Amino acid sequence: MDYYGLMNPSKRLVSLSILVACLGLGPLTWAAEAEPVQNSELNRELFYQLLLGELSANNGDAGNAYALMLDAARKTNSEKLFERAVELALRARSADAALDAARAWQRALPASKEANRYVLQILIGMNRVSDTLEPLKRELAGSAGKERIAAISLLPRYFARVTDKALAAQQVEQALAPDLGTKATGPAAWAAVGMLRLGATHTETALEAAQRGAALDNQSDEVAILALNLMEAKVAQAEPLLRKYLDGKPMPELRMAYGRKLIDNARYAEALMQMQTLTQQAPAFADGWLVKGSLELQDKKLGDAEASLKQYLQLSAPQEAAPDDTETGRGMVQALLLLAQVAEQTQRPEEASAYLARINSPQDALRVQTRRATLLARQGKLDEARALIRATPETQADDARAKLSTEVQLLRDFKQFSAAYQLLQEGVQRFPKDVGMAYDLAMLAEKLNKLPEMEQLLRRVIAEQPDYHHAYNALGYSLADRNLRLPEARQLITKALEFAPNDPFIVDSLAWVEFRSGNLGEAKRLLEQAYANRQDAEIAAHLGEVLWAMGLRDQATALWRKALDENKDNDTLQETVRRLRGAL
Repeated sequence: MDYYGLMNPSKRLVSLSILVACLGLGPLTWAAEAEPVQNSELNRELFYQLLLGELSANNGDAGNAYALMLDAARKTNSEKLFERAVELALRARSADAALDAARAWQRALPASKEANRYVLQILIGMNRVSDTLEPLKRELAGSAGKERIAAISLLPRYFARVTDKALAAQQVEQALAPDLGTKATGPAAWAAVGMLRLGATHTETALEAAQRGAALDNQSDEVAILALNLMEAKVAQAEPLLRKYLDGKPMPELRMAYGRKLIDNARYAEALMQMQTLTQQAPAFADGWLVKGSLELQDKKLGDAEASLKQYLQLSAPQEAAPDDTETGRGMVQALLLLAQVAEQTQRPEEASAYLARINSPQDALRVQTRRATLLARQGKLDEARALIRATPETQADDARAKLSTEVQLLRDFKQFSAAYQLLQEGVQRFPKDVGMAYDLAMLAEKLNKLPEMEQLLRRVIAEQPDYHHAYNALGYSLADRNLRLPEARQLITKALEFAPNDPFIVDSLAWVEFRSGNLGEAKRLLEQAYANRQDAEIAAHLGEVLWAMGLRDQATALWRKALDENKDNDTLQETVRRLRGAL
């Protein structure tokens, strides 16, 4: 009999009508032929005990409420009353009392899954990991197939906050012993063990768990998720497991996650290949088109980017519409901004403005105004563009700094280096702890041939934020470009690569050190690697120069011509071609 199920769970007060219902009285009627009433087991004494317990709870006397409710639960073997007793103990922050109530519930109703789940979760909350083995086994008992896999996959979340995650991994591994060798549930079991080992920072044994799970089934979603997490922890050996999974029929979400991880690691060409595969295998998966379009735009493949982004809009518009149709969804904002950029770069300013007009998102106001400012600057209205940025309302804490940085970037884009330098000097004074701003000032100092100042600023950035790899790279490249202190340049760039080993621009810098050192073959290899990853104009300029120096002048010319078609305004590329070959 469910004595407590009829009580109001929101107020936890026993109203007259609910008590009548608990007593088993239906609607009052005077019909002579009425069915005989089946009397409830809720007698007068129990009725008042529950009432007193709830009144005590509402008056803040959790201890008395708990005692009354647990006693009532024991008298009646009611799941709801046991659960209420546990809840009252937890509300009073008495884990021991909650555990006593849950165990009493379990003794009274040994088959109750809810009682065992409470015991398990309370033990975990008390950090009594060593006592969880039997509750774990009971939690999994009787489940099979997809239900069991789902239960296994939840286990790492249960133990997410315990202090001894290594012990948690051992307990879970023992509980899952019957599963570890089976193809049906073994991969999920090894993935759960691996996630807990990884939480304990035992990356080697976590990788071993992933490998054993993949040996049972290399198409397991759970093992693939573990492999992704291992990649996040910089365990390179996990990537082959993930790629094997991706060779089959993966979940689109996992291929997307892998693609984003490649982007995080500056492996742009590989990321684009994954997005191409994703959009072929799952053409209705909208986010694939958005990421594909952004990568294509980065590679100056403007036609492909536009097609991908429009496909994203077509797929996502119904899903991303806000409930009141007033604010633009996050993905839509990104797609519209990128489409505006494509239109701007293909000399269609009116179309770019139309895309921007479709964005209604206060938190993205500065991004939208930045694109509008760029459109104005392209029309020769630089002062108006700067005024537009300055007039943008500051709605978030970082907006003042972001507006200044945006205005500086606008000036840089339009080669107003002195004005940008002066503005950024003010910014560094206003935001002295912003190392990114100090780094940008160093780059402008270099543009203005203020080389001692550039070096001083970069060394300050390195001192204040030793993991700021851009500063190591910029200083190393600057030395190499001027053919100065090449051993130091190599050391700085190698340090940058420790933080970002696949960054094509840092690989380009290392290649330039090799070139200045006379190692043309190694310089060529590195530049080809960098250019395959990111078809950037400056990398193309450097690769062409190395090819030219090696006597491969037709290859150099073809490469420069292609790069100029896509980046005709790049200063480094133009200067390199003029210096070595003349006009193309």
